[in-house]
Amino acid sequence: MKIVVIGGSGLIGSKLVGILAEQGHEAVAASPKTGVNTLTGEGVADVLAGADVVVDTSNSPSLDGGAALEFFETSTRTLLAAATDAGVRHYVALSIVGSDRLPDSGYMAAKVAQERLVAASGLPYSLVHATQFFEFVQGIVDAATDGDSVRLAPVLIQPMAADDVAAGVSAVAVGAPTNGVVEIAGPEQFRLDELGRSVLTDRDDPRSVVTDPDARYFGSVLGERSLVPADGARIAGTRLDAWRARNAA
Repeated sequence: MKIVVIGGSGLIGSKLVGILAEQGHEAVAASPKTGVNTLTGEGVADVLAGADVVVDTSNSPSLDGGAALEFFETSTRTLLAAATDAGVRHYVALSIVGSDRLPDSGYMAAKVAQERLVAASGLPYSLVHATQFFEFVQGIVDAATDGDSVRLAPVLIQPMAADDVAAGVSAVAVGAPTNGVVEIAGPEQFRLDELGRSVLTDRDDPRSVVTDPDARYFGSVLGERSLVPADGARIAGTRLDAWRARNAA
C-alpha cells in the first residue's frame, strides 16, 4: 500500500516510515522538510495522490492551548479534505491516552478537537491513543519544575518506548479501520512522582520531587487513572529498564 505519514520527519513518524518500508509498503514521509505543509496546504494534494492510508503523527509546535487548537484544527481540516478528494481508504491519527479526561488542559482539549474532526469526516478512520513516551518523561519533569523542586502527583502512569508507539501505530495503519479508538500502552505502571524521582536519579539531576496530589499536569489536575488505559489496551513489550539500558549502550 501507499501509506503517507504526516509528521514523517518527527520522532514517531520517522520510525513509522522505517517500519512500514521494511514491511514492503510505499511509505512516504510528509512534513515541511519534504515540502508538505498542512497549515498552508502546500504539497498536500500531491503527496496524497494515490494514497491508500494516511497516518497523522504531526504535533503542534506549541503546548499552549490556543496555538495547539489552531494547529490541529487547521492541519486536520486540510488533511481530511485532501484525503477525501484522493479517495483514501483509512485515516489514522495518533493521539494520547487520557486526552478526553483532562478538560482543563488546553493542549488535550485541542487533541480532542482533532479527534472529533476525524470521526465526523465520513472517512474510514482509526484513532490510536498512546500513553506517554519514555522519551517524554523528562519533558513532564521539566514542565513541573519550580526552582529546584518538581511537583508531581502520585497517580498512575504507564509509559512506553517510542519504538513501540511506532510499531503499534503501524499495526493499526495496515489493518482495517476501527472507526473508533485503539489504546496502546507500556507493560508497567508507575506512580508519576516516583517515576520523576527515578528520572532525576538516573540523570544525576539535583532537583527534588515534591509529591503533590494537586499538582497540575500541563494545566490539569489528575485523577488516579487519568494517564493509564482502560482494559483491552494493546500492551507493548519494552520495559523501562530495558529502554534505559538500550539508550545507555
